Amino acid sequence: MHTFKKFKVARRLGVALFDKCQTGKFNLTKTVQIGRKGGNRKMSDYGTQLLEKQKVRYYYNVGEKQFRNYVTKASNALVPTRTLFEHLEKRLDNVIYRLGFAPTRQAARQMVSHGHISVNGRRVDIPSYSVVDNDVLTFREGSKTSRIFETAKARTATHSAPAWLRLDAHAMQATVIGTPSDPDPILQFSSVIEFYSR
Repeated sequence: MHTFKKFKVARRLGVALFDKCQTGKFNLTKTVQIGRKGGNRKMSDYGTQLLEKQKVRYYYNVGEKQFRNYVTKASNALVPTRTLFEHLEKRLDNVIYRLGFAPTRQAARQMVSHGHISVNGRRVDIPSYSVVDNDVLTFREGSKTSRIFETAKARTATHSAPAWLRLDAHAMQATVIGTPSDPDPILQFSSVIEFYSR
C-alpha cells in the first residue's frame, strides 16, 4: 500500500486509527467536520458505509484491490463479517505487529518484505501471507544480529500478545494457537460487507 499521512487520514475518517494519532492534538481537531466537505448535512447510507470501509482498509494497511479480494472471499462464507476479520488479522504483517515485533503495521510490512521473518523455518517475504494454526514464527537466523532484532526483543519484553498467539519473548518465537476474536470496536465489518454488496 502506498504511503500516506496518518494524521490527515485519521482526521478525515474521524477516529484515531494509528498510534501516532492518539494524542491531544488529534482530539482538538475532531471538532472539524469529518468524512465529508460542507456543513452539518446528514451522511447518506452509502457515505457511512464508504467511511467504515476506509477505516478498516487503513487500519490494516491494505490496498483497495487486495481489500476487495478479501471481501469477495468472505462474502461466500457462512458469517462474512467474522471471516473478513479473521482473514485480515491472520495476515503475516498484522501478526508481526500483534506480537510486538514491530511498532506499527507499516513497519511490520517492511520487516516481512525485507525477509526478516521465518514461518516454520522457511523465510517468508510476503506481507499478505496468511498464518494458520500451529505455525511457528521466528526471526530469520541472519537477522538475529541486526539492530531490528534487538529493538524488537526489547519491545516484546513488555508486550502482551493476543490470546490466539503464544509468544516466547525470551526465544523471540511465537506460535499460532487459535482464532482471532474481539475485533476493535471502532471497526464496523458489517458496513464493509454491505458496501460491497451494492
